Amino acid sequence: MKFEQLDRRMRVFETAHDHCVLPGIYMVARIDGRSFSHLTRVAQRFDAPYDLRFRDCMVSTVQHLMQCGFGVRYGYTQSDEISLLFRRDESLFGRKLRKYHSVLAGEASAAFSLALGALAAFDCRICQLPRREDVIDYFRWRNEDAHRNALNAHCYWLYRGQGLSDHEATERLKGVSVPARNELLFQHGINFNEIAAWEKRGIGFYWVNTESTGQDPRTGAAVRVTRRSLKTDFELPMKEAYEDFLRAMMAEASPQE
Repeated sequence: MKFEQLDRRMRVFETAHDHCVLPGIYMVARIDGRSFSHLTRVAQRFDAPYDLRFRDCMVSTVQHLMQCGFGVRYGYTQSDEISLLFRRDESLFGRKLRKYHSVLAGEASAAFSLALGALAAFDCRICQLPRREDVIDYFRWRNEDAHRNALNAHCYWLYRGQGLSDHEATERLKGVSVPARNELLFQHGINFNEIAAWEKRGIGFYWVNTESTGQDPRTGAAVRVTRRSLKTDFELPMKEAYEDFLRAMMAEASPQE
């Protein structure tokens, strides 16, 4: 069999089940760390409940993903997860899901490993959302999850610091209400309202236009220059204010986006 014939025959097995995201559907990539509990607690022994070095590795990873060839409008990270909102008209790889899954997982794994100086891996899946309101709900969901995780983590590690085991700390917190968890922390000198916003709400990444003065190389005259730069936001708003922020950001998109 000639190579061309063999190539055509085998390509069918490789691509027969390719699934593509329909045009007009919003894509959000959800990228999660693989076995990060072992990485953070055993292999690297990061500080608990939150570690600045780990945070900075996640920030560096999202910044890389926002600038590695995809049309990403908004990035978000909390804990060991990353969410990326693509332009609505993003057409890279013909919108083939397998390509997004594999390339994004690979890019995230490589970027984080380089930032950390040790091997780490991520997986990826694409959420397909039909409406802008669904996109806003998605990021509101992750924002609220970050708040819940932060409260749980501070309570859990408070008990662990008192000598309780993993099982004992988990059992102690079962059924405890949000107000009671806040009060638990307060009784031990921790005001949850004063904890850093990035711990409670995650970190956002989005593009902003900045103006500066440049020089026309032909005439030497001063000119105003607009540059697009990536902003990393450690002070995201919360609840309805976060929805308003997302809605305003998406309103700036062109009709195609």
